Amino acid sequence: MAWYEKIIGDLGAKKQWREYRRRLDALPAPYRQAGRALERYVLNLGPSDDSDALIRMVTDLADLLEQAAAAETPIRDLTGADPSVFAEEFMANYGDGSWIGRERARLARAIDEAAQSPG
Repeated sequence: MAWYEKIIGDLGAKKQWREYRRRLDALPAPYRQAGRALERYVLNLGPSDDSDALIRMVTDLADLLEQAAAAETPIRDLTGADPSVFAEEFMANYGDGSWIGRERARLARAIDEAAQSPG
């Protein structure tokens, strides 16, 4: 790692992030609006401790939205009736590195241990 990356972070990831935002901004309004909403959701609940997975995820999100816009797929046909279900299923493809994923795993382990404990 170069000295400047230690100070300001990974420049490659920043470049990829800017490219993703440029692509999102170029989308027609409904897809751009949906993309911003999905971005907010995945940034709060997605793979927070894995920047590579996060960049892959938003890049794939941009691909998906661009394809939907090109095919004129209605937003609800893309996300379904419950956008959070869509977002959760989408994020599941990129690992479970979020705080909520770790807490889900912790809860499952605690319940497993409790169920195995003698009465």
